[in-house]
Amino acid sequence: MADAFVSFAVQKLGDFLIQKVSLRKSLRDEIRWLINELLFIRSFLRDAEQKQCGDQRVQQWVFEINSIANDAVAILETYSFEAGKGASRHKACACICGKEKKLYNVAEEIQSLKQRIMDISRKRETYGITNINSNAGEGPSNQVTTLRRTTSYVDEQDYIFVGFQDVVQTLLAQLLKAEPRRSVLSIYGMGGLGKTTLARKLYTSPDILNSFPTRAWICVSQEYNTMDLLRIIIKSIQGCTKETLDLLERMTERDLENHLRKQLTECKYLVVVDDVWQREAWESLKRAFPDGKNGSRVIITTRKEDVAERADNRGFVHKLRFLSQEESWDLFRKKLLDVRAMIPEMESLAKDMVEKCRGLPLAIVVLSGLLSHKKGLNQWQKVKDHLWKNIKEDKSIEISNILSLSYNDLSTALKQCFLYFGIFPEDQVVKADDIIWLWMAEGFIPRGEEIMEDVAEGFLNELIRRSLVQVAKTFWEKVTDCRVHDLLRDLAIQKALEVNFFDVYGPRSHSISSLCIRHGIHSEGERYLSSLDLSNLKLRSIMFFDPDFRKMSHINLRSVFQHLYVLYLDMNVGYVSMVPDAIGSLYHLKLLRLRGIRDFPSSIGNLKNLQTLVVVNGYTLFCQLPCKTADLINLRHLVVQYSEPLKCINKLTSLQVLDGVACDQWKDVDPVDLVNLRELGMLNIKKSYSLNNISSLKNLSTLKLICGERQSFASLEFVNCCEKLQKLWLQGRIKELPNLFPNSITMMVLWKSELMEDPMRILGMLPNLRDLSLKGAYEGKEIMCSDNSFSQLEFLRLDFLGKLERWDLGTSAMPLIKGLGIYGCPNLKEIPERMKDVELLKRNHMLF
Repeated sequence: MADAFVSFAVQKLGDFLIQKVSLRKSLRDEIRWLINELLFIRSFLRDAEQKQCGDQRVQQWVFEINSIANDAVAILETYSFEAGKGASRHKACACICGKEKKLYNVAEEIQSLKQRIMDISRKRETYGITNINSNAGEGPSNQVTTLRRTTSYVDEQDYIFVGFQDVVQTLLAQLLKAEPRRSVLSIYGMGGLGKTTLARKLYTSPDILNSFPTRAWICVSQEYNTMDLLRIIIKSIQGCTKETLDLLERMTERDLENHLRKQLTECKYLVVVDDVWQREAWESLKRAFPDGKNGSRVIITTRKEDVAERADNRGFVHKLRFLSQEESWDLFRKKLLDVRAMIPEMESLAKDMVEKCRGLPLAIVVLSGLLSHKKGLNQWQKVKDHLWKNIKEDKSIEISNILSLSYNDLSTALKQCFLYFGIFPEDQVVKADDIIWLWMAEGFIPRGEEIMEDVAEGFLNELIRRSLVQVAKTFWEKVTDCRVHDLLRDLAIQKALEVNFFDVYGPRSHSISSLCIRHGIHSEGERYLSSLDLSNLKLRSIMFFDPDFRKMSHINLRSVFQHLYVLYLDMNVGYVSMVPDAIGSLYHLKLLRLRGIRDFPSSIGNLKNLQTLVVVNGYTLFCQLPCKTADLINLRHLVVQYSEPLKCINKLTSLQVLDGVACDQWKDVDPVDLVNLRELGMLNIKKSYSLNNISSLKNLSTLKLICGERQSFASLEFVNCCEKLQKLWLQGRIKELPNLFPNSITMMVLWKSELMEDPMRILGMLPNLRDLSLKGAYEGKEIMCSDNSFSQLEFLRLDFLGKLERWDLGTSAMPLIKGLGIYGCPNLKEIPERMKDVELLKRNHMLF
């Protein structure tokens, strides 16, 4: 896959020569030299990618080529931007020729690239990399297309739960027993045994949901902050209104502790305290969990026996066991993508390898993910040979060997994507959109015939299928949240440091490599900015996760971070903050993610390369976007809650995702030019709002419309004109459902619709509807699903239909149903007989 990045760079260099016809000859010759050298190097990449598994130096060589290719593109983008600033459109060529000294010194940058390429060539000979690339002229599209096609759907389960059914029942009995004293249930065992998975299984159990009205989950990890942990619990219980957030920010640790105690005193609660490393961490929290003599419980997971044993003198302690040989084989088979392709000889090899995993679930599922991508007996034998090099007959396989082998089996592109997870803090759940857009901004996703977002989603699904990434949450058949296991994160950090991919600044590391172009700041952000000499670093990415760093003005955007592709500030910068005007100088920037921002300067319009703009503000704070936002011609993802109309939005023709619109602008703007828009989300809709222009969005596939409090939709007839619409979310009063919806719809949510007529007559006729959720959507007493209706429906959720008494189901209706969730329907005395054997959906999967 590395040749994909080189091919893209070659294409961009060639396009640049065509477009800039007035370049002086010496500069044109330099660029031609770059093109020829990159083409030559590309012919050696296949051999290098095969050899990098066994040689760390070769892996570094491949990564450096990717970096050179990306930097070459960045140089051209900067040059074009500076030239454009210095001249009007019709004088651009003359300005490039006559005023190059006043513009960006592209020649100096290209000389630096030439030196790096010559170093690369010398290393190639040293490492014995030969030309075996017989199809160097072919693009990456075939491989990318295959990857996307084979990973289009991901199972919701991030771990197939094998061998612990009896444990679940035992621990459920402990949590639900009639013991009024607040008690602690501790689960301990080595990394990879499935402690968090077991705790999650308990946490989402229907019995637990029914018994504990108040629940919260926190991850402690090795570096923890007690105040942050207390805030997380309070927010999960109390909600995230602006008033709550402001109050919590002003509280001391003692105030937070008392506030939480007061909240929990009258509640029957269950709190999971996941991944506790030190006894002190639990001691600092436990005072906040009162004993109301009402059966409240706390679950602790830890690798340390002493932490588990001393958490509660009268609590229950469970040591997680290893899987038996039979259970191990069962887990392996369930995670294998194609069990039928396993001939007897392959099965014998696999059983040997599984046995050496000694019952460790993480090792087994990663091994299964690795072998799933190896075809035939010979390839399975090679995997076994690699593993057997590091063990003796009576010893088990070190899990680090399995994880490393699985990592080495990835293409260069997938290696980079996997390593990127290591820059996030331990135990952090990562939004799938965030990681996909970050990969795109970094240049990890090769450009071809397919849409880059689809290719990137395929990469994520591939890592999940290999069990290198875990699914945290899915919705509408897509992964929405994901995470990596601690041991895999440790591997990502180790490999990243070996090739200078990124470095992390935090409690355990106050130094940071000058060779790394990506920095992750986990704490002490003020010290990072003040004590390190960042001026000479050409940082590509800066990601702040420091909750105590709040002053964005301290970041010297203009002089220090001018080469950035990624500025990711996941920190509380306050709720009256404005982005500094200097943001407009970051013309390389492709991704900007901020939190707690109210205003942007007009200089944001300078960011012509920006692909992604995300502001995370919660539901109560809206942004003011300047008119210049419409100048961001390459913007693909605009996820910002904004309350004033953004004029000329139709200029953003590259938009794929637009989410957060909180104003009636469609009556004034013709969105017919938004030909690439696939996802649209609008908030605070009123009955007076005109939504008819949405019908102009011919490629729209996902539409989420949310009315203001107690507001109604105007006519929804326009929806039928959205011919490619697949996923529809309507939240707000609906006087009458339209008689026609697009036949393309596969997923639908109706929330707070308060319909007076049974919606099943219309919805049941949709030929491709697979997932339907009705929450507070119907005021009637009866629903009728006639024969032959809902022919493709697989999942149905009925929630808060308070007046519903009767459900009639035709004999041939819902023939494919496999999941049913019913909550808050107190008058529905009985469900149809055929539905009684359908699997019950957990409420937390409903995302309401």
